[in-house]
Amino acid sequence: MKKFLLLLHENIEEMIRLSPEEMEELGNAHMAWAMKLAGAGHLVSGDSLHQKGVLIRGKDCTVKDGPYLESKELVGGYYLLQADDLDTIVEIAKACPCHLWGGTTEIRPVMETGAGGQ
Repeated sequence: MKKFLLLLHENIEEMIRLSPEEMEELGNAHMAWAMKLAGAGHLVSGDSLHQKGVLIRGKDCTVKDGPYLESKELVGGYYLLQADDLDTIVEIAKACPCHLWGGTTEIRPVMETGAGGQ
């Protein structure tokens, strides 16, 4: 099976407007979706990501605290999935709970490296 990284781009403006109940609903939806993916053999791993991080840039390795993008979106988490082809992952990603509140999913195929790599 091929591997695909599903990046979850969250709409910051939408997320800050969610009530605690809606945040819990979103979290529960992600848990249920992950269990469904695992049961179907598609889930390799996945996690939420903290909003802030560190960016290291250039050959001088300049370190900058994040967030780094001047954007209304942030990468809020990821799923590492597996399937036979991209079309299957596209159909799976359409059901991702991040879409419920204006989020976007980005699918990136993981490159096969040969010599035992995936």
